Amino acid sequence: MPDTPTEMPQGALRPAGQADPAAPAPQDPRPGMGMTSPSERLGARHARELEQHLGWLDSFTGVALGVLAVASGIYTYLGVRTLLDDTGAWTTFAALSYSIAVSVGIFVFWSYMMRLLPAMRSASSRIGLLCSMALGSLAIIAMSSWLNAAALAGAAAVEQHLAVTVQDYQASLERAHANAIAGQSLGRDVARVRQSFGDLSEQEATGDLSGFAGRGAVFRVLTQKAAELAALETQIGAQDAPVAAAFAEGNAILSRMRALTVEAGPVEQRSVRFSEEAVRLAGIVAQLRQLNVAPLVARAAQDLAESVVLPELDGGSDLARSSQASTIDSVLLLLRQRAETLRGAAAEVEALPATEETIYTPISAADAVIRYAGNFVPSWAGAIAIDLLPAVLVFIVMVTQAAIRAGRGEGMSEETMTVAELRAALAAARLLQDADAHRDAGR
Repeated sequence: MPDTPTEMPQGALRPAGQADPAAPAPQDPRPGMGMTSPSERLGARHARELEQHLGWLDSFTGVALGVLAVASGIYTYLGVRTLLDDTGAWTTFAALSYSIAVSVGIFVFWSYMMRLLPAMRSASSRIGLLCSMALGSLAIIAMSSWLNAAALAGAAAVEQHLAVTVQDYQASLERAHANAIAGQSLGRDVARVRQSFGDLSEQEATGDLSGFAGRGAVFRVLTQKAAELAALETQIGAQDAPVAAAFAEGNAILSRMRALTVEAGPVEQRSVRFSEEAVRLAGIVAQLRQLNVAPLVARAAQDLAESVVLPELDGGSDLARSSQASTIDSVLLLLRQRAETLRGAAAEVEALPATEETIYTPISAADAVIRYAGNFVPSWAGAIAIDLLPAVLVFIVMVTQAAIRAGRGEGMSEETMTVAELRAALAAARLLQDADAHRDAGR
């Protein structure tokens, strides 16, 4: 009988397990369990690759967070020490406890964020955790970052405070000296008025003023006012040396204060010496204010016109006495005019900008860092970055987890099983079958 294959009639019986080649391929009744497309297989492979990377990175992420938290705690400890005056054991224990609490809080907070935020799928849950992360970041800055900045730039900030104070004292010293010099310039106005009265008295002595030569009543009035002005001029001139000496001493103190701002050594000790020099310089500024003769000239000008001792008219005839009285009236009018001129000049000096009161106030390193934050932006950036750097890692994990979910799609988990996972599942199924067989055999 030949071995040629024969056609089996349609509808004939076939051995069990043999499929009809003409029959259509059976369809999988479960939706989504059909054959995957090449793009889906590529996405699943990419997702598995990202998961492997995350698994390797996760092996040391906790250690990295711990290192960052400990580093922040160390700088926080140094910052706390600058705020505490006492150096005893309890103070050290308190600063150490605070820094440990900060380190633990930073580690726990970022561990929560790194685990939970990337796993969120809904927009509301992500927004809620993002708000929590923002609030926690502000809390970390409030309890740690500014202390870290104090530890990083505290000494430099205190030196900046000393330098700014030196500039303020220099401005006060220069202003006080300028006002005092302006007051000394009034001596020329006083000398001009005194010279005018001296010239008039000489004219009266020769008879060119009242018409009667001699040293009578008019002459005595003129010499009286010339003597008052000469005394005032002498008093003003006597202030030249004290003003110059006070200004020179103030500049010497300023030089020592500038040296203290850049001198090597602990800034706390330099601040004490700086404070002593600041007290001396404040005294010099006050002395220069007192040496200003403008108020003295203003009072002398007022007395020049109001306090006149009129002598008795001593003319030999009625005509001479009448001429003396008329001349004295003219002299008194001239006195009022000259007095008004001196008062105006003194008022101009007194109207100059007053010296601002400068007082040196010692501040701590933490306060100095906050007051002069604009001058220490790099230090502030480093202090904040060491605390908030894990936020970048959180966002990286979020983006990676989103890419993994996008690569997997919405299919069933068995569609993306690896060969190892499939082998493990088959082995587990065989174990269950063997267990069922033994149980049935025991019955």
